[in-house]
Amino acid sequence: MSAYANNVLEMLKGKYPWEKEYIQSVSEVFKSITPVLDSNREYQSNRILEQLVEPDRSISFRVPWKDDQGRVQVNTGHRVQFNNVLGPYKGGLRFHSSVTLSIIKCLGFEQIFKNALTGLRIGGGKGGSDFNPRGKSDNEIMNFCQSFMLELSRHIGATIDVPAGDIGVGGREIGYLFGMYRRMNKSFEGVLTGKGIAWGGSYLRPEATGYGVVYFAEEMLKNIDDNMDGKVVTVSGFGNVSWGVVKKVNELGGKVITLSGPDGFIHDPDGVTGEKVDYMLKLRLSGNDVVKDYADRFKVKFYPGERPWDIPCDIAFPCATQNELELDDAKNLVKNKVKYLVEGANLPVTLEGMEFLENADIIYGPAKACNAGGVACSCFEMAQNANFMNWTEDEVDNKLHQVMKHIHDQCYEASAEFNKKGNYVFGANVAGFRRVADAMMDQGLS
Repeated sequence: MSAYANNVLEMLKGKYPWEKEYIQSVSEVFKSITPVLDSNREYQSNRILEQLVEPDRSISFRVPWKDDQGRVQVNTGHRVQFNNVLGPYKGGLRFHSSVTLSIIKCLGFEQIFKNALTGLRIGGGKGGSDFNPRGKSDNEIMNFCQSFMLELSRHIGATIDVPAGDIGVGGREIGYLFGMYRRMNKSFEGVLTGKGIAWGGSYLRPEATGYGVVYFAEEMLKNIDDNMDGKVVTVSGFGNVSWGVVKKVNELGGKVITLSGPDGFIHDPDGVTGEKVDYMLKLRLSGNDVVKDYADRFKVKFYPGERPWDIPCDIAFPCATQNELELDDAKNLVKNKVKYLVEGANLPVTLEGMEFLENADIIYGPAKACNAGGVACSCFEMAQNANFMNWTEDEVDNKLHQVMKHIHDQCYEASAEFNKKGNYVFGANVAGFRRVADAMMDQGLS
């Protein structure tokens, strides 16, 4: 890490020592960009890093709501608007009991560079609440979403900040949020993405992140004259990202043999295909947070409380949540001769695990590049809303494929430029950082 980057990181640690997740995301980017900082001293003289690590604004607010027993409940909401030099702030809302300001800043900082890599006109932001929709009635979720939007509406707009869904925020929650915004502002505008097709949504949005992850993996394989056909694949999670990954891997001839949830993971040697893929979606929509039901229904092995990284595979797709794959898991994957690791979730590998994998004899695709298909499709939704039209499913899929190929090529070319050919972690950080930093310098202090 350059002296400049290290000084800014130490400043950040001193200022926000409790924000461990946020400091992790900054460290991950900073350790890659030393050659870029050394090659352009204007970044330091313009104090680009100091500007980048402080959000344009961080908004935290109280969210009171009533449960079905008429009792008042109180949660905390957050929206962090990080950087908008490339376009409106863009990033999801996460509703989960684990949400803190540190996690939102961590994800928002990552979002800056992910959005930059798409080549689309979107800046970086993130939001959410420690409210957990699991176990809540539809009425309780509506009450919460309406109260959340009462405050959030002051800070968002179709050309200002356009939130989307994330963990705990699906089509139902987006619907309640959008409906409240529309009533309050007397305006039907594309202020949220992930909407229903009938009222402003885009085809393929639920699958887009997972499809994009596999499209990126496909480009990685093509780059060394390989392909997905016949590959044995392990996947964690069973939500929208995993569902999209499973569908696209099957389409390209691979075989997914694991899924996971908070309760453990299933191992299905015959592959998650046919009605099993449909059952994944039923599980997700049921609000059931376990995968044991899959094991019981299809008579496969269930491993309670464990993760799927001991199972031998050609390609691993961690698609559940941040820091789900630790150093020991990374070592197990390499020991079992994994050839590719492609991140579907945001920051699913710990810093120690990342460092080990970068030095191992595998090809490693980082989340900020691989899972950008979701936000790219959200940007497609914004474009469709702005023109009051809908693209066909094929149009969206083709545009998504083009964006993921563009991201892959940027990452590969940036890695080659600095004699780190094929290091996608390095390439993604460098390509994303340069696009944002150069725009910041072009626009001056703002």
